[in-house]
Amino acid sequence: MNSASSIQESRDEIVPSGPLIRLSLWVGDRNLPFWVLSIGMIVMLLWAGAFKMTKPGAEGIIPLVSNSPLISWQFKLLGPYMGSNMIGATEWTAALLFIVGYARPKAGLIGALITTIMFFITSTMLVSTPDATIAWKGFRYMNNLGLFLFKDVISLGVSLYFISYYGRRVMLDEARTDS
Repeated sequence: MNSASSIQESRDEIVPSGPLIRLSLWVGDRNLPFWVLSIGMIVMLLWAGAFKMTKPGAEGIIPLVSNSPLISWQFKLLGPYMGSNMIGATEWTAALLFIVGYARPKAGLIGALITTIMFFITSTMLVSTPDATIAWKGFRYMNNLGLFLFKDVISLGVSLYFISYYGRRVMLDEARTDS
């Protein structure tokens, strides 16, 4: 007996009590967290990727990229406009892989790997970017720039969830074709 079937059998024996438990089962049965996260990620990647391919988008990330030890080489090698175009194209590629991933989980898994690397790099910019935090009364707070960068820490977590989700889907698909 595999763990998925034993979990389902255990769940079938449990009678849900209380509205919050019924709500949690309803949300889980419809896989709403995945759908909200994936559609949100796709929209964000397409929108941000398109903006990075514009002059204001490229100029807006210069201070972030130029202070990053992990990616500043790209702007030095290619210049800010071509470098920003490449970042935007990477975001579009990941978004398209997530869309294809609905039908072909391996594509979603590749998209998740791309965004995990991408958001790991941009999460480090929270530390490497000057003025991402401000001092006030002896404590450092994230300012608007810091909060903007912090969303990439959350996006990194979403990307790791997608690796787990799509990885399981790929394994299930491979198990079905082997049977």
